[in-house]
Amino acid sequence: MMYKVKVYVTLKESVLDPQGSAVKGSLHQLNYKEVNDVRIGKYMELMIDETVADLDTTVKEICEKLLANTVIEDYRYEVEEVVTQ
Repeated sequence: MMYKVKVYVTLKESVLDPQGSAVKGSLHQLNYKEVNDVRIGKYMELMIDETVADLDTTVKEICEKLLANTVIEDYRYEVEEVVTQ
């Protein structure tokens, strides 16, 4: 068995998101005026072996050391068990 960890990284609410602002502007030009805000983020999937000692600790360390800049970004993750054959 393995774990599929889905990691979502987004800018903190207090940090300006120029990409999101550009997409919002483009959507408004396309007459999607009902779109009030756009935030751009990253999505990653990690496949982690079941032998990991502490899955939550391992994933948090990976996110904080490499996947997210915790000064300006937040992260969250979901875990699924995957049966391997």
